[in-house]
Amino acid sequence: MIDILTLGERMARARLEDTTTLQMALIGYQLEKQKIEDKIRAIEGQLKGKRVSLSASPSAAPAAPKRVLSPAARRRIAMAQKKRWAEHRKKAAMAAKQE
Repeated sequence: MIDILTLGERMARARLEDTTTLQMALIGYQLEKQKIEDKIRAIEGQLKGKRVSLSASPSAAPAAPKRVLSPAARRRIAMAQKKRWAEHRKKAAMAAKQE
């Protein structure tokens, strides 16, 4: 048997109990999958052919229209941001000088 060294621990490769555990896990997941599929079929049967969109919930509000800014507003926002960054750089330079 070949051992693999991982983070200081010795780890055996592909033991019999590892495959048994994986097989048992697979069976368990298949049973769960079957239960879920049965529940889906039951719900679809209750809907009786009604089509329901899964992407959007029925109570979701319509999206708000995109906000449009005037060129003057964009300019004011840009100037304010540049002013904030200048102040930030000024404080960073002063802190670097003091060190």
